[in-house]
Amino acid sequence: MYFHVLTLFPDMITQGVHTSILARAMERGLISLEAVNIRDYTLNKHGRVDDYPYGGGAGMLMQAQPIYDAWASIRDRVPEGTRVLHMTPQGRTFDQKMAQELAQEEHLILLCGHYEGIDERVLEEIVTDEISVGDYVLTGGELPAMIVIDAVSRMIPGVLSNTESPETDSFMNGLLEYPQYSRPEEWHGKKVPPILLSGDHAKVDAWRLEQSLERTRQRRPELYEAYMLEHPPKPPKRRRRRHTGSGAEEAREDV
Repeated sequence: MYFHVLTLFPDMITQGVHTSILARAMERGLISLEAVNIRDYTLNKHGRVDDYPYGGGAGMLMQAQPIYDAWASIRDRVPEGTRVLHMTPQGRTFDQKMAQELAQEEHLILLCGHYEGIDERVLEEIVTDEISVGDYVLTGGELPAMIVIDAVSRMIPGVLSNTESPETDSFMNGLLEYPQYSRPEEWHGKKVPPILLSGDHAKVDAWRLEQSLERTRQRRPELYEAYMLEHPPKPPKRRRRRHTGSGAEEAREDV
């Protein structure tokens, strides 16, 4: 996976992802990161990339030309149709399903805005997807871009080791993750649930699913409802009676 980030603060991006799991993934060549400084492509002799918006209003607006030229510097090095993700609160809310979807791409270009926004004309020209990481306002798109890079990278085969497998992460099956425990068996008077010490893997899995369901029901009822719609409980088995050759009735259970 190749990530290309269009930003006014490339150091913020590179320093933010050159640690931990992502750093190891880059060392092993599983992911690649390029931070393109939009300011390098301005035609303004003072290095400005913003100007006042037409129609008035507070703040400044990022101009189309530097962003377009920064994107153009990448365009010929990536496959035609490479998706350009604009990090904006007006976009589709980023979630685990989208992370899995984006992980199928070979290249992704992420556009980070600043100030009061970006000239609409360049957005219409180059952007394929608008993505929001939540309903709140941030100073710029760099933090959201790093969130997307982190979440997508975890879906790429080989980035996580077996002990860091994403399969049990929250949201992977539409539910929140079950509670986890480690040594010691008792801490501050709180004991590890006995089922986790039983060694019975089937019962442990059943307990974890039950805990995930209950935790999701309490904390994220909208996720719980969506999960239950996709996974309706099986109807209880019905018992019926049939006549035997002797005239007596015998109870049997439908399967």
